[in-house]
Amino acid sequence: MKIHILGICGTFMGGLARILIESGHKVSGSDNKFYPPMSDQLRELDVELTKGYEPSSMPEADLYVIGNVLSRENKCVEEILNRNLPYKSGPEILGEIIEDRFVIAVSGTHGKTTTSFMIAKIFQSMGKDIGYLIGGISPDFLFSAKIGSDEIFVIEADEYDSAFFDKRSKFIHYSPDILLINNIEFDHADIFNDLDEIKKQFHHLLKIIPSTGKVILFNHDRNALDVINEGCWADIIKINGDDNSVSFDSSSSMIEFDGKSECINDLPFYGSHNNLNAAAAIITAASYGVNLNAAYRGLKDFSGVLRRLENKGTFKGITILDDFAHHPTAIKSTIQAVEEEYSGKKILNIIELGSNTMSGGFHGKELFSIDNLDIEILWLDHKSILVNNKDNIHNSYDDLIKAASKNYLYFDIILIMTNKNSKNIFEPLRDIIEAN
Repeated sequence: MKIHILGICGTFMGGLARILIESGHKVSGSDNKFYPPMSDQLRELDVELTKGYEPSSMPEADLYVIGNVLSRENKCVEEILNRNLPYKSGPEILGEIIEDRFVIAVSGTHGKTTTSFMIAKIFQSMGKDIGYLIGGISPDFLFSAKIGSDEIFVIEADEYDSAFFDKRSKFIHYSPDILLINNIEFDHADIFNDLDEIKKQFHHLLKIIPSTGKVILFNHDRNALDVINEGCWADIIKINGDDNSVSFDSSSSMIEFDGKSECINDLPFYGSHNNLNAAAAIITAASYGVNLNAAYRGLKDFSGVLRRLENKGTFKGITILDDFAHHPTAIKSTIQAVEEEYSGKKILNIIELGSNTMSGGFHGKELFSIDNLDIEILWLDHKSILVNNKDNIHNSYDDLIKAASKNYLYFDIILIMTNKNSKNIFEPLRDIIEAN
């Protein structure tokens, strides 16, 4: 089948393109911008790429896959509808491809990408040719997606909507056999009005998990428990639940599962949030049937994920870190992790209000609580959400870089936190440091 993907350069759609090609389809795609690493991967796959959405340049295809960034009034969307051409959302066609696989879905507001790669790494270390589609890049994997030949398929299960014509969360289409709910908080204010709407989508997902399936969650997450208490027909595995059959002690880094125990305090990453991600990944693999020690050993050489506490290098004695944190909870966890890892070092935190929720001011009180921490922060606030009468709030990249260039010499560590293109901050800052 010839398939054309509209909005192909996102991590999900780019990964889907690879899986479609590996499944025997001919794939082309269009987007407004093509940027690495996804653009490079698509060209390596010999995908015919078209810039822009002019109907005259849209190739004939047996099926059009429409990304959730497109909406009505997009010229190609209108062409598809007017000509009654066949179309689907990306999550829908992926769900069809993996319907006969054993699907392990990783959901939640924070940690999905890292935890998904951890689970995939565990199975990869056992020699399994698993399938996966994960919205990020890890040095341990050649690509962000693969069809695989094993029964297992690991999917980063996003709660964002599927398409303009399908407002259900993406994860509804994946029909998981094992669902991990890392955590649930309010996010994606561009499509959800409140936390209850997010919870409703999660409960819709619980309704389609078979009774032979498993749902894994942390007992400390109140919102995840609320969803479970609405009704769950699968086997529920509560980490640190009342029966203590499955537990993770964050102080000792000890996992208990099915009468066995494993300490994970020597794994090659830092931060309490990453330890929780690792515990969730190991317990998820163990719930599938993997030996607890084998699951732990599978992460002994885990290389992490790009843009998750990624060390960009040390430049004239100043180390620059890059993290994807874009929610107050994730930002606080990242700051705490860096402070613990680089104890005694002077740290400059740069936070860009990049997500729709952050830039829309929906986390106002929580953002102010970050600003009140006893730390050094430079804010990049494009839409003037914060009270702009402080010297540390800037409204453009140029103003931010100018401010950072005046005092970077006072710091040992610069931590950049944004879900936008961090190169807009990192590269000019690095150049200034190296030039002086």
